[in-house]
Amino acid sequence: MKSSLRATLWVVAYFALVFAPVLLLFPQPRPEGREFWREVSVALGFAGLSLMGLQFVPTARLPFLANVFPLDTLYSFHHRVSITSMLLILAHPLILFIYNPFTLRLLNLLDAPLRARAGTLALLGLIALVGTSVWRLRLRLSYESWRVAHNVLAIGIAALAMYHILNVDWHTSVPRQRIFWIAWAIIWGGMALFIRVIKPWMMLQRPWRVREVRPERGESWTVALEPDGHQGFRFLPGQVAWLTIRRSPFSIREHPFSLASSAMASDHIAFTIRELGDFTSTVGDIKPGERAYVDGPYGTFDLDQHTGPGYVFIAGGIGSAPIMSMLRTMADRGDDHAVIFFYGNRTWDSIIFREELDELQGRLNLKMVHVLEDPPEGWEGETGFVTRDMLDRHLPADRRERVYFICGPIPMIVSVERSLRALGVPLSRIFSEQYEMA
Repeated sequence: MKSSLRATLWVVAYFALVFAPVLLLFPQPRPEGREFWREVSVALGFAGLSLMGLQFVPTARLPFLANVFPLDTLYSFHHRVSITSMLLILAHPLILFIYNPFTLRLLNLLDAPLRARAGTLALLGLIALVGTSVWRLRLRLSYESWRVAHNVLAIGIAALAMYHILNVDWHTSVPRQRIFWIAWAIIWGGMALFIRVIKPWMMLQRPWRVREVRPERGESWTVALEPDGHQGFRFLPGQVAWLTIRRSPFSIREHPFSLASSAMASDHIAFTIRELGDFTSTVGDIKPGERAYVDGPYGTFDLDQHTGPGYVFIAGGIGSAPIMSMLRTMADRGDDHAVIFFYGNRTWDSIIFREELDELQGRLNLKMVHVLEDPPEGWEGETGFVTRDMLDRHLPADRRERVYFICGPIPMIVSVERSLRALGVPLSRIFSEQYEMA
């Protein structure tokens, strides 16, 4: 089955599950004395809770989803839908308060019925979860502490919300609604069990050892791993994996990085990581021989699924890591496809892989276009940022047939994609990956 058809089927199934509890309301008549707006608020609450529960799915890194949809698309979808679910759930009590102000008493956490207190706490938790996710950087929350809090809040919210709707016992007294929500709760619990217990246990059975930690330009490090007691895994050039070092895979202290090594290497894998804070600032302290755990590979940002008569790579800073995997793989395969690589960096000395890129130009049909924000004196190359005019100067006549891979900060990706479309490049030939997933 083609990936586009599979993607369509998954989207249809997703939204069918979201609206299933609302659709189950229609066969039953509205009880006498129940106001229309009260029923609307219930429907919105049901849809919001169902949508919230499904947020376990995009981030579970299930292979049948992670290898159909681009990984950054799944996470972007997760972020946006989480906000939507919060707004739907928030509309549920607001409508009740507007059309029946007497229900405001249910906000009293000391005197309200336990089911009402559970609903209020679930809503407050959801606001905290979404708020700390949207403003994590502004709140200066470390990735690790945010992720632990995010997981604890998500599980707590789901439990409190389920207690609330099952104990209100109005619509859920109808067998089909009650069965649906109990089944939903079991599925959510199963997803949480898979993510936090089964998957870490599987990783524990397939450990890796650090082979090498090598300094790179641009305050970056390459960490090479070799499988410890197993055959490792095969990956496609450009894919992503989650890395855990110096901790148990049960610790929830894992970090996503693009694989930077050649997909043709069977004895090791490698990640190139830039010092940006939290875990990444300690990468240089990792020692050969230390144990690591890897969850992957994932993603559709890869060379083998998107082939064409030639390629254009566009990266900024550490966004070059998956591009290097593609270039190294092409070199090992003896691939002679024409490649243009626009590589943006701040300075000449901060260009990661600079010497290796020079060497790869001798092994590949590769044209490098370095773009520097702060060029050295006498620099005759491109400066500033990758713009439409710059692309137009360097792209060949067959630009519309080439396949484009873009990786870097979100503003760069947005700008480059807009420029490429303005130059007539079809959207179907542009593939991007954001490295800001949280």
